[in-house]
Amino acid sequence: MDASTVGILIIAGLIIIGIVILFTFVPVMLWISALSSGVRIGIFTLIGMRLRRVVPRRVINPLIKAVKAGLDLHTNQLESHYLAGGNVDRVVNALIAAHRANIDLSFERAAAIDLAGRNVLEAVQMSVNPKVIETPYIAGVAINGIEVKVKARITVRANIDRLVGGAGEETVIARVGEGVVSTIGAAPTHKDVLKNPDTISKTVLQKGLDAGTAFEILSIDIADVDVGKNIGAFLQTEQAEADKNIAQAKAEERRAMAVANEQEMRARVEEMRAKVVEAESEVPLAMAAALKDGKLGVMDYMNYNNIKADTEMRHAFGNNDDNKSGDEYK
Repeated sequence: MDASTVGILIIAGLIIIGIVILFTFVPVMLWISALSSGVRIGIFTLIGMRLRRVVPRRVINPLIKAVKAGLDLHTNQLESHYLAGGNVDRVVNALIAAHRANIDLSFERAAAIDLAGRNVLEAVQMSVNPKVIETPYIAGVAINGIEVKVKARITVRANIDRLVGGAGEETVIARVGEGVVSTIGAAPTHKDVLKNPDTISKTVLQKGLDAGTAFEILSIDIADVDVGKNIGAFLQTEQAEADKNIAQAKAEERRAMAVANEQEMRARVEEMRAKVVEAESEVPLAMAAALKDGKLGVMDYMNYNNIKADTEMRHAFGNNDDNKSGDEYK
């Protein structure tokens, strides 16, 4: 093989390698597809996307759909949204759906909704086809004390203008539950609620519960109404039981105080008896001292003993009479 042939092979190999690198780094097929779809984009723009670490097909394919749908979008808009971490394909699909449904939705608002974490495509679909939110059983108590359980269905439509910063479904359900409880609580009896359940939905709907939320409430329908417990009777029973416990506690306190007073009186009586015994024990000593000092004569001492014996006899007779009268009474 001569030198000229080797040179030709080397050149051919370099050309093949260059073509492979070109088709690998530059999405030529994507560029051709864009041109055939009417999207005017330069090859160097695609190379710039590669250098900016942007996947070209994530931008070009949604742009092709937008152009085919008649939307006026540019590569810079989609590329900036991609770099911001947004879902370009979902935003473009939402714009196409809004355009078909004659909903005024700009790319900037759709991108803001997407970056806020909400599904902008689902919001547009919900604007066209309202969503039904079913609440769990909401329990309220009428004035007569009977519990009423209500399940409601809330028909809502997405409010695109309030999707950014607006409250979600949980807030709507909580507000509707609060309105149902207050409406049931204002009813005189549970029979009034069972007779006209539509009064609940009408009253709740008039309160403007969708203010500050990402939805517009179209209707509130009562799906089921059920009678629960007699809360009034239960509370009265609990109150009676509490009053009884309080009365028993007070009676026990009074009994304890009476027992304490009785024990205190017994202690005082025993103390007085001890003092009497102590005083009586000093009488013989005093009399002995009086006899010794001549202040008390023998006859006086004899008279004292006679009086003491007479007093003891009278006490004995008195005790016997009390016992007899008690036996006759029995």
